[in-house]
Amino acid sequence: MSEPESTEVVTWRTDSPGVVVVTLNRAPANALGPPILDGLHSAFDAAEKAGDVKVMIVESALPGFFAAGADIKHLSAIDAGTFLAYGNRMRSVNDRLAAAPWISIAAVDGAALGGGLELAMGCTLRVCGHRAKFGLPEVKLGLIPGAGGTQRLPQLVGRGRALDIMLTARQVPADEALAIGLVDRRTDGDALAAALALAAEIVPSSLPAQLAVRRTVDAAFELPLAEGIAYEAAQEQALFTDGEAAEGITAFVEKRPPNFA
Repeated sequence: MSEPESTEVVTWRTDSPGVVVVTLNRAPANALGPPILDGLHSAFDAAEKAGDVKVMIVESALPGFFAAGADIKHLSAIDAGTFLAYGNRMRSVNDRLAAAPWISIAAVDGAALGGGLELAMGCTLRVCGHRAKFGLPEVKLGLIPGAGGTQRLPQLVGRGRALDIMLTARQVPADEALAIGLVDRRTDGDALAAALALAAEIVPSSLPAQLAVRRTVDAAFELPLAEGIAYEAAQEQALFTDGEAAEGITAFVEKRPPNFA
């Protein structure tokens, strides 16, 4: 990717080699209606076509909001069948992001609520500023988090904390989010700047190895220990045949930087 590209409410640009920044900009609060969902799919399509993306950062252009969740006005005007299609569209964005062939970082400076938090949890990592707040308030609408929230939140913070957050519909401040593992880094400055700094730490290493790390860590939540260890061994072996392990080891022996793709 090179030149900035955009849809009506989602823009994406290359910040540095291998690093793409995707910006949400749908006033007043980045409600996740079809415009943003379609824009995110377009950004993912462009990144896959480019083939040179190692890290994708998702951020917001709106002060005070990362994304405020589902588009309630849109929900109020649709029937059950359309609601199902809308929910599937939201889930497909988050699932696609979680399995993308790059590492993703959510840069959260404001409110990430409902579907906004689910989008952030679809990312590999989350960085937040001190004004960030997080919540899944769907029970106030007679709903549950339906775009991965009931599944991903317990994996990040544990069953009890996840139930506390979802059953009370409360908002979790930045310091608590860091303490319980909902976010991975917190900054007193700008979340995007912190996410870019984290991306700069990630880019020099082998992307196939990093994606293998992500897959094996995810498998730890799904497989019995013995099966998980076997899966880990298979993933490591594959890096010798299909990955960049040979280059990494050779570069180490020759005391030079590795020439990773």
